[in-house]
Amino acid sequence: MTHVIITGGSSGIGMAIASIYGARGARLSLIARSRDLLELAAHKLVSEYGASAGDIRIEAADVTNETEVGAAISRCIETFGPCDILVTSAGVVEPAPFDAMPGLSFNRQVETNFCGTVHAIRAVYPDMVRRRSGRIAIISSGAGLIGIYGYSAYCASKFALHGFAQALRSEARCHDVHVSVSFPPDTETPQFERELDQRPPEASIVMGAVKPWSADAVARKIVAGIERRRFEIHFGLELFLLGRIGPAVRPLLDWWFDRAIARSRGR
Repeated sequence: MTHVIITGGSSGIGMAIASIYGARGARLSLIARSRDLLELAAHKLVSEYGASAGDIRIEAADVTNETEVGAAISRCIETFGPCDILVTSAGVVEPAPFDAMPGLSFNRQVETNFCGTVHAIRAVYPDMVRRRSGRIAIISSGAGLIGIYGYSAYCASKFALHGFAQALRSEARCHDVHVSVSFPPDTETPQFERELDQRPPEASIVMGAVKPWSADAVARKIVAGIERRRFEIHFGLELFLLGRIGPAVRPLLDWWFDRAIARSRGR
């Protein structure tokens, strides 16, 4: 039976991915900071998606704490056996112009989105290498493909995931371990609703060009990408093209966005 470990599994994209695997009869280990939200997620997986309560384990842990998340994943493995699929969905976004962003906020985003992903992977990767089996699905963002006004910390963390994934893919394939990285657009999640309240209007000029996806639609595409062993998973034509030819057209995009932002400020 497949054992799937999901960080950030209590809500949003992580929860939606859990619902897909739960409906297929996989064993699920969900990790997030809030035990209350994890308990609600586990109940929903059983009542709405047909998962077995005995095949779900929840662990409250902060992914920014390597020791804490490592111990949580170890307990999941002790219960359900080796990790077959790791999905790193835990993340946080707190938009603000760089000069208005507190250092703690900047660091929290980098430590959660980037370091938290690395910590979770470090907890399962050696065993995957030893077994010559396993899949790692890293969730970056469309903001990992282009710099966005007011998202300096978030973009930095998500760009870093892309570079990390590229290097890890090269190493992992030597051991028959598959790595993927996905770049979701704005996604309708509880975090997205909170984010919109903080989003600078200048950022909407860039991000409003792509309609938000549902968490279920994003999850289906990520799971399909994992199954097809795709390295990069894109969403919609705009983000696909940005991922493929973004560096070549970035000067043009920067010129367009700069003009649009200036117009929005009445310049």
